Amino acid sequence: MKVLYAIQGTGNGHLSRAKEVIPALLNRVEVDILLSGTQADVTLPFDVKYNLKGLSFYFGKKGGVDFYKTFKNNHVRRFLKEVRNCPVENYDLVINDFEPVSAWACKLKNVNCISLSHQSSLLSPKVPQPSYKDFFSRMILKYYAPAIQSFGMHFKRYDSNIYLPIIRNDIRQLRVSSGKHYTVYLPSYSDKKIIEILSKIEKVEWQVFSKTCKKSYKKRNVVVKPITSKKFENSIASSLGVICGAGFETPAEALFLGKKLLVIPMVGQYEQHFNAAGLKDLGVPVLKKLKKKNIQKIKKWVKSKKVVEVSFPDETQFIVDSLLSKYIIATELSNKLLEEV
Repeated sequence: MKVLYAIQGTGNGHLSRAKEVIPALLNRVEVDILLSGTQADVTLPFDVKYNLKGLSFYFGKKGGVDFYKTFKNNHVRRFLKEVRNCPVENYDLVINDFEPVSAWACKLKNVNCISLSHQSSLLSPKVPQPSYKDFFSRMILKYYAPAIQSFGMHFKRYDSNIYLPIIRNDIRQLRVSSGKHYTVYLPSYSDKKIIEILSKIEKVEWQVFSKTCKKSYKKRNVVVKPITSKKFENSIASSLGVICGAGFETPAEALFLGKKLLVIPMVGQYEQHFNAAGLKDLGVPVLKKLKKKNIQKIKKWVKSKKVVEVSFPDETQFIVDSLLSKYIIATELSNKLLEEV
């Protein structure tokens, strides 16, 4: 079987997960890789056959998506051309991690496309729902990368087609300790804003990882560092706790490492509000925004010793095998029905 594995390149989570999914796929089938989008800090240690522009979301500096920059840097005509030219018809199956070009190419050319993404889990009515409602964002979740079957990942097995998070081997192999610092990753806030708030919480060492910082510097009790995978991973592994956005991979990895966690969902990022609801369901504290009025809540979290306990076993090969077997069974049944007709 020849499979195209298509990955969304906006943010780090999709690429981090792909590092584990690709070897599991290669154990079973022939695989080509398609990557679209920008804004990720993670690189893949595999050959990428198709590298496309796709559609990307761009972070702002005040806790949300920069919609002007997002609109400005995305070109509808280019996207439609990429969809038309995407050679999905050369594959028996497309496995899609929230990647829009190949998904719409499959729909256009009637090629089988299966979704394996965290976003797929959010379409289940059984997952915790955010109080924040956004019809437009709900439609993006549903139609951004359409598929004939969907399999998702979440912090709990909320539904029959939902698996637990895929934790990278790099994270599983980290040496965990309790140092003196807290690790912070809030890419939708400016370094200035983060320093303004966290520096007011004294006698605490903050290690802030920044997408815009080129060289490490320190202001009062806040150290700001450029984000590199290894340094970031080691910082989390040796931290007293982690403050981050309500993405999926970083909170899952922090929980797996047994770290105290506080999350701040990106403003206007519907997926992160879903994740925040799921994390709150686990017992993780959630702040609406990084602002002065929440300083006392951050101080309370720093003093707290509560750590949410989770179990995220290594099930990557099982997930891939389940997905492939369900597709093969469904295909054989469909072919049999056609023969009978």
